[in-house]
Amino acid sequence: MKLGIVGLPNVGKSTLFNAITQAGAESANYPFCTIEPNVGIVAVPDERLDVLTKMHNPKKVTPAIIEFVDIAGLVKGASRGEGLGNKFLSHIREVDAIVHVVRCFEDSNIVHVDGNIGPARDIETINLELVFADLEMIERRIDRVKKALKGDKKFQVELDLLERVKVGLEEGKPARALDYSDEEKDMMREVALLTMKPVLYAANVSEDEAADASENAMVAEVKGIADAEGSEVIAICARIEEEIAELEPEEKKEFLAEMGMAESGLDKIVKSSYKLLGLISYLTAGEPEVRAWTITNGTKAPQAAGKIHSDFEKGFIRAEVIHYDDLIACGNMVAAKEKGLVRSEGKEYVMKDGDIVLFRFNV
Repeated sequence: MKLGIVGLPNVGKSTLFNAITQAGAESANYPFCTIEPNVGIVAVPDERLDVLTKMHNPKKVTPAIIEFVDIAGLVKGASRGEGLGNKFLSHIREVDAIVHVVRCFEDSNIVHVDGNIGPARDIETINLELVFADLEMIERRIDRVKKALKGDKKFQVELDLLERVKVGLEEGKPARALDYSDEEKDMMREVALLTMKPVLYAANVSEDEAADASENAMVAEVKGIADAEGSEVIAICARIEEEIAELEPEEKKEFLAEMGMAESGLDKIVKSSYKLLGLISYLTAGEPEVRAWTITNGTKAPQAAGKIHSDFEKGFIRAEVIHYDDLIACGNMVAAKEKGLVRSEGKEYVMKDGDIVLFRFNV
């Protein structure tokens, strides 16, 4: 999973990026890797791995990972190549979803680029740049489809869809805010518009509101925009994430408890991103390795096995499955088998989040 963090200057975007990439590496004991100056790989926090590690004492533990991209260079006119606009847009094209950091706190020491705080205006500034870029792309696509239509009338359906999306974009609406049939969704994947990408709005609040931002009118403003376009919203405090980034796991838990916070900002981002992208994790556990594997919700057992190795999918025989909760309730695998909780599932089995699986295959 690759997430791009965007936002206007002085909204806390880079502070959040620096904090969560460092925190993610520390909390899961996973080596932080910088691919470029603005890209970080972070282990997905998953307590289930910790429990399975104590149970199996494996030689290796491999968590699921998220790649965060701190997308810089956005100014008004980015869609026309101003500032680092073209680089900004090319980086967004590569991500699975966008984490849009929106400033929802007052601080006279941090000057806003527009002179005052305005979440709706800030969101519109970035969204419009993406809309402008998409308009240019969709107009080129319409021209190509019109030429193809002269030789084959089947392209009329695609043309009608593109024309409808173009009207929405001209009204300033992101493409994801429109309704689509399943067939139209497949067509839109081929068009690959920036404003079709799922968005998680991260409302950056003050330290005083980190535990409860329900009274923050600016957060409510962001939520209203997100609800209208089917996006997700979390309230997060970049400063607190910065403070806890270097703490050990137990110290971090104590700090969050003192602040009245149930989870860190990274945990919130991970959960919301998985929900937004329709992802789940299944687990494999044994003496060689304990590992989390990320798959799309609805994936069947053979395709999930293919995540490990293509041979597992080709030669799939069955999956021996127990859910994590059932294993923990039993205490160990021997007790779970005695109670008949380890099931043998075939090719039509749909994987569930938290399944612990041993795949049987023959090639």
